[in-house]
Amino acid sequence: MRILITNDDGINSDGIVRLARAAREFGEVWVVAPESQRSAASHSITLHDTIDIYPCDDFPIENVQAFYCSGTPGDCVRVGGLNVMPSKPDLVLSGINYGYNVASDIQYSATCGAAFEAAFQGYHAIALSEGACECHEVTDKYVKQVLEELINTNLAPGMIHNVNFPGCPLSECKGILYDRKISRGMFFRDTYDVVEKLDNQGVRYMVKGHYNEENEPDTDFRAITDKYVSVGIVNNIGY
Repeated sequence: MRILITNDDGINSDGIVRLARAAREFGEVWVVAPESQRSAASHSITLHDTIDIYPCDDFPIENVQAFYCSGTPGDCVRVGGLNVMPSKPDLVLSGINYGYNVASDIQYSATCGAAFEAAFQGYHAIALSEGACECHEVTDKYVKQVLEELINTNLAPGMIHNVNFPGCPLSECKGILYDRKISRGMFFRDTYDVVEKLDNQGVRYMVKGHYNEENEPDTDFRAITDKYVSVGIVNNIGY
């Protein structure tokens, strides 16, 4: 199996290294990731600027072909699968993202956006995210098991698997829940604070997120707040 890995946290993120290490057991691994942070870029691609690709000679996993890209995660999937790799990938993995991608956050997520682009290109795609903390015990315990379960599971056109690992100690994790629906809730209810008054009556604002855990049963949001690994299917726009 030929596997393409990307993310939205950048080529130097810990999550993409850990994902590449796990993916090596399933096939030939290629990494094409943004050169720097691209969170909340959604499914955007570059149309009016060039895209630069460079080899990443110091990627820390052996036998992985790694490159970094000036564009978005969506660009990484497009250029990676169409130009960088010798042939199209059988599987695209996006992640492991630092921070959950569940509920309404999915529409902003460039981790999921890259997976949606992969599905649009006809590749089997899995997005993977974990809690924004330094505890990776649950992810590192279950990531290979989840991949083994999903890589041979057929998806309808335009669909992706979306996986979220709770950011808790392994001793607190209750297991894996599959077939989670997408919550209609949101992790953060945002407001905007005024940070500066500008010339010509301008105003500069900064977003402020207010943490929220209200969610519905049987959803991705509920699963991770209850400390389960959440696995679900999300459909791309138009499908």
